[in-house]
Amino acid sequence: MTAERPLKISGIRPGAGRFSDALFARLMALAAVGVIAVLGATAIFLLVKAWPSLTHYGPTSFLSSTRWAPSEASATAAHPNPYGVLQFVVGTLVTSLLAMLIAVPVSVAVSLYITNLAPSFLKKSLSSLVDLLAAIPSVVYGFWGIFALIPAIRPLGDWLTGLSGIPVIGWLFRGPFFGYSVLTAGIVLSIMVLPIVTAICREVFDTAPVEEKEAALGLGATKWEMLRMAVLPRSRSGIVGASILGLGRAFGETIAVTMVIGNNVLSIMHSVLSSGATLPSVIANEFTEANQPFHLSSLFVVAFCLLVMSLLVNVIGKRIVSRTGEHIA
Repeated sequence: MTAERPLKISGIRPGAGRFSDALFARLMALAAVGVIAVLGATAIFLLVKAWPSLTHYGPTSFLSSTRWAPSEASATAAHPNPYGVLQFVVGTLVTSLLAMLIAVPVSVAVSLYITNLAPSFLKKSLSSLVDLLAAIPSVVYGFWGIFALIPAIRPLGDWLTGLSGIPVIGWLFRGPFFGYSVLTAGIVLSIMVLPIVTAICREVFDTAPVEEKEAALGLGATKWEMLRMAVLPRSRSGIVGASILGLGRAFGETIAVTMVIGNNVLSIMHSVLSSGATLPSVIANEFTEANQPFHLSSLFVVAFCLLVMSLLVNVIGKRIVSRTGEHIA
């Protein structure tokens, strides 16, 4: 018997596959390391720029104060830290969480309709219209919020102030309501994060096994029961992941929020109907006029806090997604 010769494919030299695989693996590893390096370099840059304020006032003093008053800063005397950022942290968290409370249910409902209920001739059009929201510049959302949203929700704000007497949660609705508020910023943010959450949920719902959906309908389940039994349980981790990505987008949004939140930097917000400020909004408002002692350095502290918050949210979100996936499996 003659020994079998290795199969030769026209155009491919022996050993070329191993070389190209090794080169491809190294290029992908370099790209991954590059992303980590950029993130690390960004964090180090922000920390270096923020170091003068951190050493002069102490790191903990920024998070223990709710007053931002650069005019009270002194380059020599050991005055209390006039660059408190706690109100900005709270404002960022509250506006972002409010946006997610509005956007996630709407996104899930829209995604379920597009993937499982809409007629075939409407699916592509509806998907394109929802994705189109992501292409609108944030400054346009800000103008829309000022001239259209605020007049429209003024009756809602006046009605919510009447709930301030409710025990436990009444403080959330303490007035008066002037339009420029945390509530307005949360509504604008919800519209801005809706496209990304909807797009991811739409892809997740499309992966639900067709056999299970058809089996549920064949056993007499209604469409809602089919969605509840065959689609939503398998999509739980995807919905959580989409929400985390949307929350990250809400954390970093700047221009639209700056235009409608009221930019109260002197104290912490006392209700969702009051004006406030976020970490990105104070940077956008003041970085060009930072002429007081440690003013610019303190803005870098604000930026570093925003970076840390975003990283923490993503890490916690990945843990939740992994635990949810294990539970489903």
